Amino acid sequence: MSPSLINTEIKPFTATAFQNGQFKSVSEADLKGKWSVFFFYPADFTFVCPTELGDLADHYAEFQKLGVEIYGVSTDTHFTHKAWHDTSETIGKIRYPLVGDPTQAISRNFGVLIEEAGLAERGTFVIDPSGRIQIIEINAGGVGRNAEELLRKVKAAQYVASHPGEVCPAKWKEGEATLAPSLDLVGKI
Repeated sequence: MSPSLINTEIKPFTATAFQNGQFKSVSEADLKGKWSVFFFYPADFTFVCPTELGDLADHYAEFQKLGVEIYGVSTDTHFTHKAWHDTSETIGKIRYPLVGDPTQAISRNFGVLIEEAGLAERGTFVIDPSGRIQIIEINAGGVGRNAEELLRKVKAAQYVASHPGEVCPAKWKEGEATLAPSLDLVGKI
């Protein structure tokens, strides 16, 4: 098993993304100073992927209110992302960047590249403002993800980052009680 990427800094990268009708350059420098989600998916013009990306698009404003940018990433090119955006009603509503990774370098750096297929696993990475990975989730190809659950996890990560000494228990939602780990809690939860 490979070492965990939790709390590691993301590796340098440069890529081209399609966003709001334009191509734009994206690099690790764009992530500094804000929360980000890298949302890897296997390929454009597929089946589960548009349901996931559409779900993120439906919740994008909520992520933006939290100061979070979403980056959809596949090993397709930015040109393919544009073609998919222009031909799919679901993908057409996306306002976050769709990053092309045709060299597979980004997918490889995040440990989600399926080498023999040249595609990315369904990997989700929450990255803090210092560029460090705080949450990793990898799903099997046939298992779609849920934007509402991702929002909950992002809120928990942001809360823990801004409240040293506190942790969020299972199923924690914004406004609920947290825990302050101490000797007094041992064996009492």
